[in-house]
Amino acid sequence: MYFPIRRIKTVYLFIILGFVLSACSQPVETVPTDEPAFEIPVEATSEAPPPSADQRNLVFLSIEENGYAHLFIFHPQDQPLTRITTGEWNDIAPALSPDRTRLAFASDRGGFWDLYVMDLATGDLTQLTDSPQYDSAPSWSPDGQWLAFETYVNDNLEIAVVNVTTGEIIPLTQHPASDHSPAWAPDGRNVAFISSRGGDSDVWLANLDLAGDERYTNLSNTPFASESAPVWSRDGAQLLWSSISQNVGFSGLYVWEAANPDRVAYWISDGGLGTWNESADRVVFVISAPNQYFLTSYDLDGNLLLAPTLLSGRVRGMTWGYAELPNALPASLAQAVDASPTPLWILAVTPAADVPNQRWYVVEIENVQAPYPQLHDLVDEAFVALRQRVIQETGWDALASLENAFVPLTTSLEPGLDEDWLYTGRAFAINSLMANANWMVALREDIGAQTYWRLYIRASVQDGSLGEPIHNAPWNLSARYDLDPRTYEQGGSYAPVPAGYWIDITSLAAAYDWERQPALPTWRTYYAGARFTTFALTSGLNWYAAMQELYPIEALVTPTRVLAPTLTPTNTPTFTPTPRPTRTPRITFTPSRTPTATFTPSLTFTPSSTPTPPTVLP
Repeated sequence: MYFPIRRIKTVYLFIILGFVLSACSQPVETVPTDEPAFEIPVEATSEAPPPSADQRNLVFLSIEENGYAHLFIFHPQDQPLTRITTGEWNDIAPALSPDRTRLAFASDRGGFWDLYVMDLATGDLTQLTDSPQYDSAPSWSPDGQWLAFETYVNDNLEIAVVNVTTGEIIPLTQHPASDHSPAWAPDGRNVAFISSRGGDSDVWLANLDLAGDERYTNLSNTPFASESAPVWSRDGAQLLWSSISQNVGFSGLYVWEAANPDRVAYWISDGGLGTWNESADRVVFVISAPNQYFLTSYDLDGNLLLAPTLLSGRVRGMTWGYAELPNALPASLAQAVDASPTPLWILAVTPAADVPNQRWYVVEIENVQAPYPQLHDLVDEAFVALRQRVIQETGWDALASLENAFVPLTTSLEPGLDEDWLYTGRAFAINSLMANANWMVALREDIGAQTYWRLYIRASVQDGSLGEPIHNAPWNLSARYDLDPRTYEQGGSYAPVPAGYWIDITSLAAAYDWERQPALPTWRTYYAGARFTTFALTSGLNWYAAMQELYPIEALVTPTRVLAPTLTPTNTPTFTPTPRPTRTPRITFTPSRTPTATFTPSLTFTPSSTPTPPTVLP
């Protein structure tokens, strides 16, 4: 056959081009899907075994004290709040096993966050996971063979399950959004969890028998609310979660009924974290005050069953059920019962002359950059101790540069801040520029009619040894400047959940007695009114009483402002110059236009001749 030379060259050219393109092409990346990698064999337990005579109805809590979270047990009648773990690490997210003999929880006692299981009869611990990434929030499968948990993978929180016996781990979700806080349904084939895949934090349900996107259902579907902490009732008929509403509905606890999946969840009570008893006729939950936490209980008819009980700190997880605990606690648990936390800081008064009317000085805080690096003499040790703890937890000195510490009464703050705690010397404001550099984020928390913030600072080391991942979406205050009227009116918008490991500075400051401050009512349209970086150590004083520790009462009622007593020398005293001798003043002749009279020489009188007496001739 005859082939023209031009056609042969064209065929060769296409062949060579094909080889070149195939050699230069990149391997096709595998798109993460939410398909389960393996089948998870779980047997449902429709009916819970009746509790034995030796089992007691107990609440297991994780409560922060001195900046660490420890496990406690509690019964309102016969078991006061009792610590069962202690140490300079955190034990969080307890979960009672279906057979009531084991307690799963997460801990960083080994340097990294892993899952542990405690045998309640002996106190023995078994470590389930052993990896640098963050593992937490365990939830038992109904047959007690698996634990669903949240794990930090590829800069994101995902849901996975681990075999309690073999340690085999199976990923359950693979999504760019934050998936966390799993709750395994008693039927064994559904897992409820929190996800930000819809834009903010909602409650989602994963049906393990379905594949693809059909597996997931948004149960809460609330664009202007942030949900957290889902918990199934023991029969699987109801799902409890907490919600923080921004502008519609109520904040508090909601119940969703599995028998009416299309019905929206209904509000039952206030509270930020709750759990069921075994018969699902009452809930125990935590009520959050701005800087305190209380434990209480209601039945589903709204009757109070437990008067609010003050807790030592923030609750990091809770579970309620009949538990197999021996009358004499195992040695490891008994040791924690006898432990008593030591104070984190000790007051030391700086020696100085007394100030009239029992007032106090403001003293210098060393190596801190601030317009006035001073604090009240009664709180400066608390700041120094907190700063050292922040260095330890974050790996860097985040409090070395402050937006403000003490502010003299002679210096004006922003409008609306005339009675700010910065004037008392008992407050400081973290440098808000860290938020612009993405080293600090704020989560919005509405308590009653007031808005508060929970601050997180990024850890310097991101290998899992410091901090925790952030679970819920933070609030972007700067979004109000995006020229969107709706965003402006609501004072910002939710931001994507940031990647990495972060430190909860609000909880850490509370351990050192520093309280966060509420936003002003105008914060939505007034950025400075958010006050999201200000902390105060009030010691139970109101603002006027605190001010009178520095200033006389006259200074608070007169428009003339005065300085507070300070041990720091000010520029006010000046040296008196020594008088020096001056030159002798000399007469300066000033020309005058007025003519002066010229004196005419006076006439000289010629002496008159003396008459000569006549000569008498004899």
